[in-house]
Amino acid sequence: MLLDLEGVSFAYENTQILADFSLQLQRGEHRLLLGPSGSGKTTLINLIAGLRTPDSGYIRIEGEDMGGATRPVRDDLRRRRIGIVFQTLRLVSALNLKANLELAQRLSGKSVELADIDGLLRRLGLHERAGALPRDLSQGEAQRAAVARALVGRPDLLIADEPTSALDDRNTERVADLLIEEAELSGTTLLIATHDARLKAHIGAATMLHPGAI
Repeated sequence: MLLDLEGVSFAYENTQILADFSLQLQRGEHRLLLGPSGSGKTTLINLIAGLRTPDSGYIRIEGEDMGGATRPVRDDLRRRRIGIVFQTLRLVSALNLKANLELAQRLSGKSVELADIDGLLRRLGLHERAGALPRDLSQGEAQRAAVARALVGRPDLLIADEPTSALDDRNTERVADLLIEEAELSGTTLLIATHDARLKAHIGAATMLHPGAI
């Protein structure tokens, strides 16, 4: 089991966000976390990624304890096992795109493989922009760069946080296809947290989150 959550509960300022929540994903399986704002999607992502710890229950990534581990252990597990596509581009502004990917690969604990980086940039249509600084990327290029940043460490689990929330139908389809294609090429499990029901056409398996009903 790549991702195993059992009986996870979490409250914030006396408000119950998650209650006895369970989720299991096998390696290579893709899933949507679908629900409106306030349903607990971001909280759940933060728990899975080890940025928060549950009040009860357990979270395991490939059998390794995430929910109950110390912060250094959680940080190490996240670097080795998880890639996250954030809503905003998180690259070092002073480094060009290729140097950012080299740094990300090094921070993941993997050796720097320039051939892997070049191949990823080519597949994402970014090879000619390898020398560009983050501020010089277009919106579409920045979206693809965020995917590259998340995938370059060859994660077991790729989490995308609202990757299509501000996109029209055409670009939503492009980003969804890109995430699925790259995850499958890398043998990566894909978990997308979103309120965008359009993505159900691309990933049929969905776990529904409802405010006050979880």
